[in-house]
Amino acid sequence: MTDLSTRPAPAADWGDLVVPPHDPTRARIARALFHHAVRRLPVRVVFPGGRRIGAGGPDSPVMRVHRPDAFFHRLGVDAKIGFGEAYMVGDWTSTRLPELLAAFAARMAALVPAPLQVFRRLVDRRQPTGEENTLTGSRNNIHRHYDLSNELFELFLDETMTYSSAWFEPGSTDLVAGQHRKLDGVLDYAGVTAGTRLLEIGTGWGSLAIRAAQRGARVTSLTISAEQKDLAERRVADAGLSDRVEVLLRDYREARGEYDAVVSVEMIEAVGERYWPTYFRAVDRLLRPGGRFGLQSITIADDRLRATRGGYTWIHKYVFPGGIIPSPEGIDRALAGTTLRVRGFRDFGLDYAETLRQWRETFLARWPRIAELGFDETFRRMWEFYLAYCQAGFGTGYLGVRQLAIGR
Repeated sequence: MTDLSTRPAPAADWGDLVVPPHDPTRARIARALFHHAVRRLPVRVVFPGGRRIGAGGPDSPVMRVHRPDAFFHRLGVDAKIGFGEAYMVGDWTSTRLPELLAAFAARMAALVPAPLQVFRRLVDRRQPTGEENTLTGSRNNIHRHYDLSNELFELFLDETMTYSSAWFEPGSTDLVAGQHRKLDGVLDYAGVTAGTRLLEIGTGWGSLAIRAAQRGARVTSLTISAEQKDLAERRVADAGLSDRVEVLLRDYREARGEYDAVVSVEMIEAVGERYWPTYFRAVDRLLRPGGRFGLQSITIADDRLRATRGGYTWIHKYVFPGGIIPSPEGIDRALAGTTLRVRGFRDFGLDYAETLRQWRETFLARWPRIAELGFDETFRRMWEFYLAYCQAGFGTGYLGVRQLAIGR
């Protein structure tokens, strides 16, 4: 077995990540809080020498802490970021990462004792001003994730190249069929048929635009990712639909024209809470009288949105800078300044857990080919943690996903 306690992290590519921060006082506090939280969780935490904590039985997931000092210093300096960073560099590991993280996610709100919750805002890092979702900031934020490499995404997504939750038929886990059903669901909510003038906000790699054009719609699709625009246009051309689909490198705030329908799938999470009213006013402005808006959004409970807004987490630092997940109530509040209202919705959060499970397993199975693109082992652990972290969130109901039919 490889000795993870001595494996070095790639300092050349990851800055000071290889060297843990040093704060003895915070590390002692983190150690005490971690022991307090874990003693009631259905997990087993194993330290060097064999010492164990946790309420889990023999079949529960195991978290092996290889470098306790580094782990608790990272956790003490910034728990929301340090926990994931410690996994990235091998301070701790687990062979059942989604189940382990699910145990933490299911009790997320209660991990810190109630008397100490009042101090969270004093120690939590806030979102950097450079990641604010201005026109320039949004482009930079999107570039950091979606422009990593089209080849990377092609290797773990299914043939539709759809990077959002599938909506499975009952009893099915067929990812391609589930993605087509999801696309049809949001297009149906928007009333897209032959001849519809459709605006899509957030192109992805073109799967929804292609599906809409196959219905006979004329599609204008907006993206601020140069990599996505390039591949989406090639996929549209390969489908023989270039005469029906136009992909523009343009922010939603810069959109012009009038459309019969607007659709947007899991793009609102990158808008930023401050700009949600701007986003919905743009849709209101672009939608003709009688037009309909089909929206798919990841969701979070409103009390969790209020408790965590403005915070800076591991996901922000390494995966989705500037992102924030709306609550259904948050969407309603942002719509209040428009003529638009929610007319119907469907939830399928567990389908996202299954989607992420398949993405994660494919990512790990194809890692040798991904590594050939120039990504290193720290990147592999980062993405393994990201996909498992999200799977746990949806699997426990901490996160949801909702399609909404919105009209005047």
